[in-house]
Amino acid sequence: MVSDGELTTDKATYALAGHLLERRQRVDDAARTEHTDTGSWNGTWELAVVSLDRRDAMDRLDLRKAASALHLAEIREGVWTRPDNLDPRRVPQSRAVLDQQCVQFRNAEANIPVDTARSLFLLDDWATDARRLIAAMDDELHAGPLDNDDVGATLSYQFNLSIAVVHHLELDPLLPPALLPDDWPAEPLRLTYRAFDEAFQQTMNQAHRQPTS
Repeated sequence: MVSDGELTTDKATYALAGHLLERRQRVDDAARTEHTDTGSWNGTWELAVVSLDRRDAMDRLDLRKAASALHLAEIREGVWTRPDNLDPRRVPQSRAVLDQQCVQFRNAEANIPVDTARSLFLLDDWATDARRLIAAMDDELHAGPLDNDDVGATLSYQFNLSIAVVHHLELDPLLPPALLPDDWPAEPLRLTYRAFDEAFQQTMNQAHRQPTS
């Protein structure tokens, strides 16, 4: 992993590097429970337009992954966009992929209606899944004390639920409030996750206290 650029080492300790570090930063950012700063928005958009004449399948996949990490949506084939309300320095390795394959524009004027923007970023689908995850976490939070016999199965379920929540938060398009519906559930999802993560830590502690046979 050191030779592949995924870890750095000083011969005594290891630290994440490269795409693993970027992934860790994205997870940390996604799971932040304080209000997510989506920046001020003056109504302009950022745009990335594929400029390479030829790209192989791996190039296309790399661009799609990079655009997703940057919360860009594909408005038509080879044209990616989003409101220009986020730090342009975010996820630099993903930005480098766009630099290689695209011409990029900042502060671009666009006449994209609110309804079109919401459809482009699949807000209804994201909100539906967010509410399902909130309900699942609420069920766990109100389940009551665990019997020792139930700890293993509960720990496995909560672990997988935690992964699902963080992954979903990574998919939050981080649109400015002007483009979001009034009942947008991103912040309730983060707040519920904070309480759920504390409960998950308690489940892990209970599992660790169990005697081994």
